[in-house]
Amino acid sequence: MRRSSRWLIPTLALVAACSKPADKAAEAPKADTAMAAAPAAPAGPQAIVTVIYNPPKDTAAFEKYYQETHLPLVTSKQQEIGFTKAELTRFSSTLDGKKATFYRQAELYFHSLDDAKKGMQTPGFKAVGDDLSKFATGGLLGMVAVETGDKGTGPCPALVTVIYNTPKDSGTFESYYSATHLPLVGAGQSEIGFTRADLTRFESNLDGSAPAKYRQAELCFNSMDDLKKGVATPAFKKVGDDLGKFATGGLTALIGEQE
Repeated sequence: MRRSSRWLIPTLALVAACSKPADKAAEAPKADTAMAAAPAAPAGPQAIVTVIYNPPKDTAAFEKYYQETHLPLVTSKQQEIGFTKAELTRFSSTLDGKKATFYRQAELYFHSLDDAKKGMQTPGFKAVGDDLSKFATGGLLGMVAVETGDKGTGPCPALVTVIYNTPKDSGTFESYYSATHLPLVGAGQSEIGFTRADLTRFESNLDGSAPAKYRQAELCFNSMDDLKKGVATPAFKKVGDDLGKFATGGLTALIGEQE
């Protein structure tokens, strides 16, 4: 389940490799100018450098630096790093209406895992990573993911994001997830009203160590009103009730908006 992209803003995600990990949910921001046209994508799954920010000590200071300094820096390094688009999400609450456990999420998309690895070795990526400590005062998680579902390209103004912790048995998780849970989600799409579902699996942290999180799934809605109606449906409740049957490591479920 993947959202609409904010081309340059994904800068945050790049830097995640250099910062400290977090334990629960996610969020992200905006962009000003159009990205250069990317070459045709090769066959195979896209790779995504994902940065999930914890709530900062001072959100106003975070946003000012993020918008005025960090995002322009990321934009200026896009060609060198080689990412094709950036998506930014800002989390407003957990699914049950509590304070969001994560603040923002930034994603940089690459045509392949090899392209992502090459991009992360560039001086441009290092410059973005070195900039993180200047505003991400709450810490962050930086991971590399691959898409495991269809490539979503349409806009995604509002979304439900589910971030799965590592399960007790990944084989059992994957078997149930693909054979039972995803078909259940698909069957409820019309009633729930989401426009697409973006699925990713985390491969590693940015430093190459085992990923802090296991998977991410996003349900995209055309508006926050549509999202609120969708999560109140019996079909959405069925999907939620099914999570306990396979998500043995726990999860974080968040509501967010793309900027």
